Amino acid sequence: MKTQPIIKKFFQGAAVISLALIFIALGNWQLDRSVIVKELNAAAKVIDPKIYSLGELAKPSVTLDSRNVNKSVAVSGFYVANFKAPVQKDIDGQVSDWEVALLQVDGSDPLSGILVVRGLWADRLNNPEVAMSTRVEIVGTMQPHQNDDRAENVPGVISRLDSSVIVGLTDLELYDGFVVAKSEKTGAGELIRDRVVAAPPVSKVAGYYWQHISYVAIWWLMAAIVLYLPFYRRSIKP
Repeated sequence: MKTQPIIKKFFQGAAVISLALIFIALGNWQLDRSVIVKELNAAAKVIDPKIYSLGELAKPSVTLDSRNVNKSVAVSGFYVANFKAPVQKDIDGQVSDWEVALLQVDGSDPLSGILVVRGLWADRLNNPEVAMSTRVEIVGTMQPHQNDDRAENVPGVISRLDSSVIVGLTDLELYDGFVVAKSEKTGAGELIRDRVVAAPPVSKVAGYYWQHISYVAIWWLMAAIVLYLPFYRRSIKP
C-alpha cells in the first residue's frame, strides 16, 4: 500500500517539474525575441553604402526579405502605369499624396514589375518627356509593402503601397515591396524633381526590447514559484 503515496508524489513531482520547464521555456522564448528586436534595431541604424541590383534583393512573387529593407537598389525599365497614393507620410512626418508608377523591369523573363515612388503627386506633370516607350534608370531604396489602407482603390488610385492591390490590373509578375526613387535617368539625362523619403517601416517583430525582458522575468518567476510551492505547502502542513 505504500506504493500508492510514492506513485502519487512521483506524478505530483513530475507535474511540478513539467510546469516549471514550460515556464522556463516561455522565458527563453521571450529572451530570444528580445535579442531579435535588439539586432533589428541595431541593423536599422547601419547604412549600407552598396547599390544592389534588384535581382540581388528581391524576386517576383516572393516575399521581400526584411534584411533587404532600406538597402539601395538600381533598376531600369519602362513605366507602364501611374497611380496616386493618397495620405502618405514621409520621414519628417509630412503627409501628402505621392506619385507611384508601375515599372516593367528591363529584360525580365517572364515580364515582371515593381512599384516605384517617383515623388509628390502635385509634381506628376514635371517630366512630360517620360512616356511608356522611355527607358528609365532608377536608383532608390527598397521598402516593404504597406499593410494599412490610406484610401479606397478606385481607377488611378491605390489604397496603399502594395503590389497585391494591383494584381488585377496587369499581367506582370509583381515584386513584393516597392522602391522609393532617389534619382531617375533617361537617355536625355537626369529627371529633376523633388523626391520623398519614406518613413522607416515599423518592425514586424512584436513588442519592444524591455517589454520582452519583463516577460522573461515574469515567466522565470512563475517557474520559481511552481518549484517552491510544494515546499511551502509542506512547511505549513499541520
